[in-house]
Order: sequence, then C-alpha cells, then structure tokens
Amino acid sequence: MLIKTVILRVTGTLLLVLLNLTFAFSQKEPGLPPVSIMFYNVENLFDTADDPLKDDNEFLPRGLRRWNQTRYAKKINSVYKTIIAAGEWNPPAIVGLCEIENRKVLDDLVNGTYLSNYSYGIIHEESPDPRGIDVCFIFRKDMVRIIEYKSWIPLDVNKDEFHSRSVLYSKCVIFEDTIHLIINHWPSRRGGVLAGEPMRNEVAEMIRMAVDSLNNVTSGIFKLIIMGDFNCDPDDPVIQSLVNPSGPGAASLVNLAGKSGSKTSGTYRYMGTWEMLDQIIVSDGLLNCAKGLYAKKEDFRIFKPDFLLKNDAKYPGATTFSTYRGYRYQGGFSDHLPVLLDLGTR
Repeated sequence: MLIKTVILRVTGTLLLVLLNLTFAFSQKEPGLPPVSIMFYNVENLFDTADDPLKDDNEFLPRGLRRWNQTRYAKKINSVYKTIIAAGEWNPPAIVGLCEIENRKVLDDLVNGTYLSNYSYGIIHEESPDPRGIDVCFIFRKDMVRIIEYKSWIPLDVNKDEFHSRSVLYSKCVIFEDTIHLIINHWPSRRGGVLAGEPMRNEVAEMIRMAVDSLNNVTSGIFKLIIMGDFNCDPDDPVIQSLVNPSGPGAASLVNLAGKSGSKTSGTYRYMGTWEMLDQIIVSDGLLNCAKGLYAKKEDFRIFKPDFLLKNDAKYPGATTFSTYRGYRYQGGFSDHLPVLLDLGTR
C-alpha cells in the first residue's frame, strides 16, 4: 500500500496552526539549528494484517474495531501531520513513539508520507507486551548518529512473566554531542491506579540503576533524556523514586513535566481531569552545561493545537481528539497529546 496515494486534506484549523508555527520558526536565532525532541503516544498504531504471535484481533477488518486500510492510512497521515506541525515545519531530530505494533507501520510512516523528505531512520525492537505494542523512536539521519541501542527488562523479572513493554535505550550523537536516550511506556493502570504499580516500581529501579552506572562511568559528566508515557503523574512516588533517589552519590535528574500538569492541563484526560502521564526527564548535565547541547526548563511544552482537541461531550471543556472513544471510531489523532523539548546549542 502506498500511503502517499491518500489525499491529504488539511483542515483550515491545521493550516492556520502550521502557518503560525512557520512564523515562530522564522523568529529563532539565526545560525543555531533547532534540535527538537518529541515523545508521542500515538494510540494503537496497528496495521490491518493478522499477526498470529500477537493479540491484534481488535485491529483487523473483521475485528471489534473494524480496522481497515482506509482507517489505517488516515491514522498514518494523522501521526505524520502531528510530527510536522510540532516541529514547526522542521521536524524533530528525534521522535519517541509508543503503542506501535511493528516495524512495518514505522516504514509506512517515515517512507510513505512526506516525512520521507527528511530521511528518518528507525530504531525499533519487539517487546514482550501481549498486545504487541512497542516503544521505538525515529531520528533524522542528517542530525543524529546512532552509536548503540538495546531493549531492557528488569533483571529480577522472569522474561516469560514480563507482560509489558520493554524500555529502549540508545546512545547517540547530535551535532558531535553525545546524548543518552531512554524511551518508556510503563505498565498500565488498567483496573485502577494501583494496577501495574509493582511492575512500574521494577522498571523505575532498573532505570535508576542504569542512570547511576552511567553517572559513575562518566564521573557525572553526561547528558541524558528519559521520556515516555509513564502511566503515572510526576508527583507519583514511583516517579519520585526515579528522579529524587535517597542514596548518596546518585545522579541528579529533573522532571521537566513536573510543573506542567494540572486539572486543566496535561497530556491525557480521564473523566474530565487532565493527567500528566507523558513526561521528559533530563540529567543535570543537560541543564547545566557550558558547551554543546543544553536544555532549559521553560523549553519543555505540551503540544496542544486545536486540531488535536475536541469538545468533551460528557465533561466541561476540551479533551483529546482520539482515534476511538471506547469502541466508537472518531477518526481523530490520539488519546494522548505529545510533549516536546527544544535543545539549544552553545
């Protein structure tokens, strides 16, 4: 299937947003190319083919969601449009993604849309999640060079018993500066907030150990970005244990999303209340560095243009314009909003 054959209908609202973003891009300081890092939970990006090794039956033409080629093509274009708009016509250097079924959908995204003009590479590995949804990232080859990557699961958890997404680690180079990247989609809260908490604790401890090991190897001089859908808010004890460890000599981390979420703002809306599930956490070395890439707290943002939102029919205010509401097809973008971090250079 050639996604490019799908007619791209850009609404007036989306066009206005993109024009505004173009103006904003033109105001950036000349000579300093923008380095945007993005994370996006794309809400079940499945193809229409049956994979006998995965529980993908809902997303088949005869499945509960009546997932067909037309809906799939629209979904691919929706993800593409969001990435382009978020990047202000200069798409992000790195886009972390979750709820991705397989490599094929990523190939269709980066090679079957106008993202192909930006030569995106793909880093993806299958995870042990029973539904077959994975974490991954795409990267611009003209800006990013991959040194290594690997997927992680907690060491003290039997691989056959780990029924969730693995964590994706990568060491990469952006403009000759080394960045360590950790992409997450933590175990869900299906069945309540406490559901999945023990496994979220296991994943947080695993990442904390990796961060402290990196801190020791580099004598504290490293630049790290941890991002993803953590399925809990920044003030959750599990997140706090990752960001603010009690042990001596632990690496300092800062959750840039810590002050961004509120009852009226967040990345995911549940029963009329916004939650800040999607976050970007950085090392102190990325915030306080004298040379190379650096981050500022104020350069983290939730990307929430009007076209990603719609009026909430049940609760006051707007909610995400998702692909499905329950099992009812809406044809929207995602049930999550993306988050972005713009890195500067010195």
